[in-house]
Amino acid sequence: MNIWLSPPLAFTVLLLAALLLYRLLAPLSYQVKNKPGGLTKAYTGGEEVKTHRVRPDYSQFFPFAFFFTILHVVTLVVATVPLADPGSVAIAVIYLSGAAFGLFLLFRRQG
Repeated sequence: MNIWLSPPLAFTVLLLAALLLYRLLAPLSYQVKNKPGGLTKAYTGGEEVKTHRVRPDYSQFFPFAFFFTILHVVTLVVATVPLADPGSVAIAVIYLSGAAFGLFLLFRRQG
């Protein structure tokens, strides 16, 4: 295998080439001469920026996002099981039942 085709080396070479190109073409880019103070402020459509931060509550969303993630991983594992080997099918069934039990525990009612 050619050493230049290894992913880390190719990434490093392309990153260095992009940085070099960025440095060479920087003088040709548009430069703002007089920077008004509004360039550093957040755009709010003419409204005053409020100083407090909003912290949304994702506690109700988390179980559904976790369910979505687990379901996709289970689908990937079960879909890639070779059907010719009965042992792997048994492992997939065990994996599927474990994921179902885990999701049952995730969505159980808090009494």
